[in-house]
Amino acid sequence: MNPEAISHPIRARIAISSAATREEAHRIAHALLEARIAACVNIVEHIHSIYRWQEEVEEADEVMLFIKTTEDHLIAVEETLKTLHSYQLPEFVVLPVVGGSLAYLQWLTTSVR
Repeated sequence: MNPEAISHPIRARIAISSAATREEAHRIAHALLEARIAACVNIVEHIHSIYRWQEEVEEADEVMLFIKTTEDHLIAVEETLKTLHSYQLPEFVVLPVVGGSLAYLQWLTTSVR
């Protein structure tokens, strides 16, 4: 890992969500990018989820979103998901970024300002 990235205050976060369809995932991604609250959204198709919902075990084909953002934009990202998502309870899990390329992390940070 780049020593500069270790000393740099990393405020980058990766928010994970899933969507029912490719179209829904694209609509959410574009809204996040246009609002400048995400620098990048990776969309991974063909995810099969098995989960508990309302006391039943369910299965569904979904599309996964990996949303690159900063700590300061997490509330806006979550609110956008709630507004645009078809699910009653959209997945919203946040992972801290503990290291990485300083140049990439700087790009991410400046992309959401």
